[in-house]
Amino acid sequence: MKKTIITLTAAATVGIGTVLGGLPLTTKAASISSLKGEQNKIHSQRSELKSGINDANAKINDLQNQENSVHNEISRLEAAMNDTTSKINQKNAKIDETKAEIAKFQEDIKVLQERIEKRNVLLKDRVRSYQANGTVINYLDVLLGSQSFSDFIDRASAVATFMQADQDILKQHEADKAEVEEKQKKVESDLASLETMVADLKKMNEQLSAQRAEKDNLLAAIADEKAEAQEYVVDMQEQEQILAAQEAAIQRSIKAQQAAAAAAAAAAAAAAKPSGNGSNTVAAAPPVSGGSFTRPAAGIITSGYGGRDGSFHYGVDIAKAGSVPIVAAADGEVYVSHFSSSYGNVVYILHNINGQYYTTVYAHMSTRMVGEGTTVTKGQQIGLMGNTGDSHGQHLHFELYRGKWQYHAAINPVGIVPL
Repeated sequence: MKKTIITLTAAATVGIGTVLGGLPLTTKAASISSLKGEQNKIHSQRSELKSGINDANAKINDLQNQENSVHNEISRLEAAMNDTTSKINQKNAKIDETKAEIAKFQEDIKVLQERIEKRNVLLKDRVRSYQANGTVINYLDVLLGSQSFSDFIDRASAVATFMQADQDILKQHEADKAEVEEKQKKVESDLASLETMVADLKKMNEQLSAQRAEKDNLLAAIADEKAEAQEYVVDMQEQEQILAAQEAAIQRSIKAQQAAAAAAAAAAAAAAKPSGNGSNTVAAAPPVSGGSFTRPAAGIITSGYGGRDGSFHYGVDIAKAGSVPIVAAADGEVYVSHFSSSYGNVVYILHNINGQYYTTVYAHMSTRMVGEGTTVTKGQQIGLMGNTGDSHGQHLHFELYRGKWQYHAAINPVGIVPL
């Protein structure tokens, strides 16, 4: 993207330099057809730039949509991670409960083990008693050794009691053993289940974290691409503005060229007719002098700068009969060229003389040959001397300002402009 921007910028700069570099010459010499050709070329370049800007803006919109989608995915992942964290907390609480239960089971197991141990001792004592007597107690002999029926009943009852006691001890012993084994299995199963839950939660967290990191990287990549596209748009907009200024300058040059052609035709027609002062001679333009300024017209000074008839004259009047050329007193650019009720056909030119701006005004011309925006050089003809506006007789009213024009701020041109 950036390489494309640099390439386009360089190409536009070359094109701009070519057009602007040729504008002074174009203003003076190029044909209207040539100017229009340049204008069409710039217009085409502007169209291409606008198309590129539209494409880039469309891409920015698409990237924005992608960015919004990624943000939505990140929000979903964050919700899932929050849910998983909540479940982890719940299961951790369950783990604590299960551990407490396991601890209780272990205490129960310890009690059962002690009970079994005591029964084992009791049974061992019975075995030792049997061994000490040399045989196992024969309950039938006990019964047959009775002395009377009453003694038999008593002995039978005692045998039954002893036998039942032994059976109860054995049954309780087996039951306790089974209970111990069952609780031991439950403890082992609970521990295994907890370990599985913890492993699953860890795995889920790892997956969610990896997905979040992936989305973050994608979001950063989209942001970089969008920034480049926005930079491209700004660059293209700047180039389009420069080309628009060029096109406007060329349009002004076309108008100036057309005005000059019309003025030349009018001057030729005026030269073919008798002038208002009875002469149709064509006067020569004054010779271009050295220095920054030159005399704007041939003729005599009929009124100088200063007080005149109770008022103040803010310029110098130069008069001469015939078709008298008016020339630019210095290099500059025309920024006003129009008809005024007081100044008649008048031209204002802005000059930059060694960093100091001056403005010259040329009034009462019969014909203007330059339009606004025209670049002129010292001694270039800009019109013909005349008697238009508030004027009494053919002459040039010439004014000089230090800086731009301001009402009643003209300075005395004598000593600055060779008159």
